[in-house]
Amino acid sequence: MKNILVPTDFSKISISALEVAVEIAKKANSEITVLHVVEEAGQDSFSIMGEWKTKENWSDKLFTLKLLEKAKAQLEKLVLDSRFSSVKVNGELRLGNAFHGMRTIIVEQKVDLVVMGTRGRSKLEEMVIGSNTERVVRHAKCPVLSIHKKPAKINFKNIVYATAMHKDEEIFSRMIKNTQKIYDSTIHLVRINTPSDFQRDYVVRDYMEKFAKKLGLKNYTINIFNDITEEDGIIYFAESIDADLIAMATHGRTGFAHVMAGSIAEDVVGHAKRPVLTFVVKR
Repeated sequence: MKNILVPTDFSKISISALEVAVEIAKKANSEITVLHVVEEAGQDSFSIMGEWKTKENWSDKLFTLKLLEKAKAQLEKLVLDSRFSSVKVNGELRLGNAFHGMRTIIVEQKVDLVVMGTRGRSKLEEMVIGSNTERVVRHAKCPVLSIHKKPAKINFKNIVYATAMHKDEEIFSRMIKNTQKIYDSTIHLVRINTPSDFQRDYVVRDYMEKFAKKLGLKNYTINIFNDITEEDGIIYFAESIDADLIAMATHGRTGFAHVMAGSIAEDVVGHAKRPVLTFVVKR
């Protein structure tokens, strides 16, 4: 792992994400790119009567310029902060849409890991289409580590690997094994039994053992946890063993399929109080 991307809006949670990224970079001998995207004030607008206005708005341009100047100063201060001097930190300032800015730089710089803060979701926020964090989780071409708050210790000794036991998780399992190697971790494989998707323990345990051996996992435990939903089961199981990290693959459904099926990974990212590592696999 050579390049870690940390999107920032200079908030407390995004700084916590950077602190976590720095600790990972020290272990993995990586560089960090801190990205801030300034959203440009729109030139085109609609009046209350529905008329389309395309006049150039110089006040908008001036406002955007002021935002860029302020962001540049904040980014420079962040990159030079002595707290992060133990690793190489590069600053990247872009103009445009935050989500598309992140997607672009992930491809351009061949980012190996995104570490980003998430504020979680309230009941009201669940009624609104997903946050930038959830969109990145759904679309990113690399793993995404979502941070709800700074962990008490950045030492991923106990990793909950919530798995559907699909063969397409092979790439993701390699990432988990690399993380395990860096932190000398124990992997806790877990399968959530729900009323709508219930399987007998002995059947699941046998399948999980074969799955673990096929992936070449070492130092692992096998667990079956019962709950009403998969996302609640994953979160509560992680709490029950005081896990340092939740890891899970997502199939990155988009459009109508996403509306119909939702995303367990995004729900876990939105509600978990501990770091969540996700990766989009193709089925």
